[in-house]
Amino acid sequence: MIWTLVIIFVISFVYITLNTLRFMLTMKGYRNLAPILSVVEITVYVLGLAMVLNRLDNVLNIIAYALGYGVGVRVGIIIEDKLALGYIMATVILPSTDSELPKILRSSGFGVTQSHAEGLEGDRLVLDILTPRNQERKLYGIVNDREPKAFIITYEPKYISGGFWVKRVRRRFRQ
Repeated sequence: MIWTLVIIFVISFVYITLNTLRFMLTMKGYRNLAPILSVVEITVYVLGLAMVLNRLDNVLNIIAYALGYGVGVRVGIIIEDKLALGYIMATVILPSTDSELPKILRSSGFGVTQSHAEGLEGDRLVLDILTPRNQERKLYGIVNDREPKAFIITYEPKYISGGFWVKRVRRRFRQ
C-alpha cells in the first residue's frame, strides 16, 4: 500500500515537472526538444493516471497524485529558473545623463545602447541591454550598486535578429 502511494506520487511529480519544463521550452522556442520531452511526459501521465483511476476507492491515491502534482510544479519552476533559458531585454532609465553606468556595463561584458529621453522631471539617460537570462542577476547587481535610483524594466524578447548583439552576446556569455 505505501509503495503504491509512493509510486503514484513519483509518477505525478515526474509528469508535472516534465510538463512545466516542456511548457517553458515551448514558450522559448525550443522546437525540437519540446516535442521529444512531450512524448516522455504523456507516457508518464498515462501510467500515473491509470494507477489512480484503477484505485479510486482509496482517497490516499488521489491525495498522493495531487501532492506529486503540486511538488512537481514547484520543482519544474526551480529547474527552469536554474537553467535560465533565453534572453532578457532590460531598459534602464537613469535620473542623470552623465552616468558612468554604460561604460561600467560594457566593461562587464554587456552590450548597451544608450539614448537620451525627457522624463517628467527632466532629461534622462535610457539604456537598452540585451543579455542571456543567466546574467540577469549580475546585471541587476551592477545597476543597483551604481545607480540605486534607476528605473529598470525587463522583458523576454521572442525573436532576436542581426546586429552586434546576437553574435557578441551569445559568444560572450556562453558557459
